Amino acid sequence: MAAASTVTVNVMLAIHAKKTLSVDMYKPLRQYIVLHYSERDAQDMEDDLQTVQQMRNDIEKGADSSEARRDLLQRYYRALTVMESRFPISSEKEHVNLSFTWYDAFKQGRKASQQNIHFEKAAIAFNLGAVQSQLALSADRSTPTGLKQACNCFQASAGAFAFLRDNISMKASGSASTVDITVECAGMLERLMLAQAQECFFEKVLADNKPASLCSKVAKQVGLYYEEAYAALVLPPLSQHFDRTWVAHVQLKAAQFQAEACYRIALELHEKETIDEEIARLKAASHMLAEAKKSGRGVVAPLLDAVTKLEGNVNRNLERANKENDRVYLMRVPQVEALPPLPTAVLVKSTPQADVLDASKEKMFAVLVPDSSAKALSKYTEMLDDIIRTQAEKLQQESEITRVKLKEMDLPDSLQALEGTAGLPEQLRDDVEAVQIDGGPEGLETEMRQLRDLRRVNEELLVQTEELLEKEAREDAQIRTQFGTRWTRPQSSTLTKNLHDRANGFAANLKQASESDARIERAIRDNMPLMSILDARPIEAALPSLARPMLSLNGDEDSIVGALRIKLGELEVLGQQRAGLEDMLKDMKRKDNILPKLMTTSGSYEDLFKKELAKFDPVCAEVAKNIETQERLMQQIKAQNDIFAATFNLEDYKASREKAYKQIAAAVAKYREIRENINEGLKFYVTLQDAITNLKQQCADYVMTRNIQCREMMEDLQRQIAGLSFSDSNSSGRNYPAVGTAQRAQASQATNPTYAPSQQHQTPPSSGHPHPQYYGSAPGPSPASQQQPASQYPGYQAPQQAAPGAPAYYSSPPPQQNPPAAPPYYSQTSAHQQNPSQHPPPQHNYSQPPYPGWQGPYYNAGQPTQQNPQTVSQPPYTYPPPAPGSYHGGPGVSWRH
Repeated sequence: MAAASTVTVNVMLAIHAKKTLSVDMYKPLRQYIVLHYSERDAQDMEDDLQTVQQMRNDIEKGADSSEARRDLLQRYYRALTVMESRFPISSEKEHVNLSFTWYDAFKQGRKASQQNIHFEKAAIAFNLGAVQSQLALSADRSTPTGLKQACNCFQASAGAFAFLRDNISMKASGSASTVDITVECAGMLERLMLAQAQECFFEKVLADNKPASLCSKVAKQVGLYYEEAYAALVLPPLSQHFDRTWVAHVQLKAAQFQAEACYRIALELHEKETIDEEIARLKAASHMLAEAKKSGRGVVAPLLDAVTKLEGNVNRNLERANKENDRVYLMRVPQVEALPPLPTAVLVKSTPQADVLDASKEKMFAVLVPDSSAKALSKYTEMLDDIIRTQAEKLQQESEITRVKLKEMDLPDSLQALEGTAGLPEQLRDDVEAVQIDGGPEGLETEMRQLRDLRRVNEELLVQTEELLEKEAREDAQIRTQFGTRWTRPQSSTLTKNLHDRANGFAANLKQASESDARIERAIRDNMPLMSILDARPIEAALPSLARPMLSLNGDEDSIVGALRIKLGELEVLGQQRAGLEDMLKDMKRKDNILPKLMTTSGSYEDLFKKELAKFDPVCAEVAKNIETQERLMQQIKAQNDIFAATFNLEDYKASREKAYKQIAAAVAKYREIRENINEGLKFYVTLQDAITNLKQQCADYVMTRNIQCREMMEDLQRQIAGLSFSDSNSSGRNYPAVGTAQRAQASQATNPTYAPSQQHQTPPSSGHPHPQYYGSAPGPSPASQQQPASQYPGYQAPQQAAPGAPAYYSSPPPQQNPPAAPPYYSQTSAHQQNPSQHPPPQHNYSQPPYPGWQGPYYNAGQPTQQNPQTVSQPPYTYPPPAPGSYHGGPGVSWRH
C-alpha cells in the first residue's frame, strides 16, 4: 500500500497589527494628579508620566523587531492596568479626558475612538497576539528548533487572543468599536492559532516517522480547530468582515487535514487487512478534498499543490484497495456515515497570559491610590469572594450527591447493559488492555518457543563442551597405550574432575529448568480456557447483557425504560445548568471593577457595597432553584428505577456481571503469573548460557595446553628412541647430556638465569598464526562464534544475576569464572646449545599446570599448589610449529567436526 506522506508546506497565516493615532497622555494625566492630589505628587510622578508617554510613542512607531515589540506591548499593558485603578478615563468633567483611536486590523480604512482605557487595553492585547503570530511565521520550521519555536509562539498568540476575549472585549465593545476586538473575532483567532500550533505538531510526527494512527489523531485535531475557525468566519459579525481569501484558506485547510486523518488511518487499516473500512475512509477523504477544491479560489498555489498531491495519494490507494477487495477480500464497504468518528490527540493549548500581563508588582503611580480606597476595595473583594465560594460549594456538593445516588441505583450502567454497551470498571479495563497490548494468552506460546530455543542452545553448548573433554581424554589414552610407562604426563581424569563437575552441575540445572518449563506449559494448557476470555475484543463483549423478561405480562417494558430515560435526561440538563451558573458567577466577578467608583464616591462605602453585591442576587436565586428542582427530580428517578429493576430482574443481572468481573480478574492474575514465570525462565537461560560459554572456553584452553605438552613430549621421546644423542660439539644437531644429569640441570636452572624464561618479548615461530601465545593452533572460527547469542530472541536481556525473590522454578547457574589469559610460549635457547658438552638436557616435568591461571584440582594432584615459577623446569630446546591440522583445540579453532 502506498504510504507517501504529503509534502510539508509552509503556508500559515499571521495577523497584521492594529494601527493607531498619536495620543498626548502626559498633560491630561498630570492635570488629574494636580487636581485630585497635589503639585508635589505630580512632580514625584514625573518619571512615571514620561515613561508611559514614551511607551505610547514607541507603539505608534512600530519599527522595532518582533521580539522587542512583544516586550514593549507587555510592559505597556501592565502600565495601563496600573493606570486603570488610579485614573478614571472617560468624558466626565472630573475624569481624565483621553481619547484613543485605533484602526481595524482587517479593514484598514475603518477606525474607532473611545475615551475608555479598556479600548486601549483591547487593542494592545490584540497586537500582542498579532506579534506572536508573526514570530511564529518567521521561525524556520524545517529544523526541530524552529518547529518548536513556531509551535510555542502560535500557542502564545492563541493565549493572547483568549485573554482578549475573556477579559477585555466585553468592556471595550460597543457601537464605537472595531470588529477585530470583539468576542467573536478574538475567539476565531484563538482557534486559528491553535490550529496552526497543532499543525506544527503534525509536521513533527511526520518528520519523526511516528505510527500512522498517531499521525491520524494529530491531523484530525488540526482539522477540528480549522473547522471551528471557519464556523466563526461564516457567521455575523465576521461573515462580511474578512477577505474571501481568508475564508477560503481556512476552509481548505480544514478539509485538507480531515482528509489527511482519513488517509493516515487508512494506511493502518491496510496493514490490519481491514479493507472495508479502509475503502470507506479513503472515499470520505477523496470526497472532502474534491468539494474543498471547488471553493479554494484565491488561496496560494503551494496550498493547492499540497491538497492536490494528497488527493492523488488518496485516489491511488483507493483504486488499489478496491482492486484488492474485488479480487481477494470481497468485503462489503460500509457507508461513510456508519463509520465511528476518528479519535483525536490534543497536543496544544492556549498559553496563559495572566503571568506576563500581571501588574501586581508594578511600582508606577504607587502613591496615588488613597489608603481608604485600597482598604475598601479589599473588603469588597472579600465579601464578593465569600458569595462566589458559598454558591460554588453548594453546586459542587449537589453534583456529588447526585453522582453517589445514581451509583447506588446502578444508573446509567443498567440502561447501558440493556443496550449491550456496558463497560468494565476502569482499573479492570486498564488491566485487560495491558494484557491485550502485551500479546494476550496467544502470545504466551511465542514466549514458550523462545524459552525452548534458549534451552536447546544451552544443551548444545554443554554437549560441545563435554565433547572437547572426552576427545582429549581419548587421545591421551591412545598415546599412553602407545608409549606405556615412558609417557609420564598426568592422566586427563586427574586434571578435568572440576571441569566435569561443573558441566554436570550445569546439566542438573538444565534438567531442573526443563521440568520447570514443562510445569509452565501445563499451566498454560490447563488455564487457557480461563484466559481465553481476555482475547475478546472489545472485552465488553464478554460481559452479560441485561435481557428483557421472557414472559411479559403488561407489555409496557418500553414505556418503563423510556420514562426512566426521560428523567435522566432532565437530570443531565440540570447538571449543565449548574455548570453554567458557576461559570456565570466567575465571569461576573472577573468583569466587576468598582475601584473607579470607590475613588470617586463621596458617600458611604457600605451603601456602595450593598448596591454592587446586589448584582449577584439573581444568580444566587437561580442556584437555589436548581438545587430544589434536582432534589425533587431525584425522588422521581428513584421511584421509576425501582419499577425498572423489578421488571427486568436487575439483581440477577448484577450477580452475573460481578461473576464475569471476577472471571476476568482471575484470568488477568493467572496470565500475569505465567508471564512472570516465563520471564524468569528467559533470564535464567540467558545467564546460564554465559556460564556454559565461559566453561567451554576454559575447556578449549585446557585442550590446547595439553596438545602443546603432548607435542613437546612426543618429540622428546622420539629423539630418545632414535638415539639422537650427539657428543661431538661440532655437530649441527641437538645434543643431550648423558643420562643422570637431569638433576644437575634442574638445580642449575634454579641458579643459572640461562634456564629462566626470558622477560623480554620473543619473536614467535613463523607459523603465521594470529595468536602468538598458541603457536600450534590451526586457524578457524572461535567456538563462541558458532553459538547463537541470546540477543537474537526479541526482548532478551542478559541479567547480571537472577532477580531477588524470583519464583523457585529455576535454580541460578554457578557464577562465571574468567581465567587469566595464557602467557606466550616463547622459544628458549638454552645454555647447553651454546656449549652442549657442559650442560646435560634436563628432564621435562609434565606435571606443570595445564594452562596458566588454573587453581586447585586443575593442577597435578602430586604437585604442591604453591610453586615458584622460576623453579619450574622449561624445555631447553626450541620446538617447531606443528603442521596444520595436527590437533584441534584452543581459541579460534572449530570444535565440531
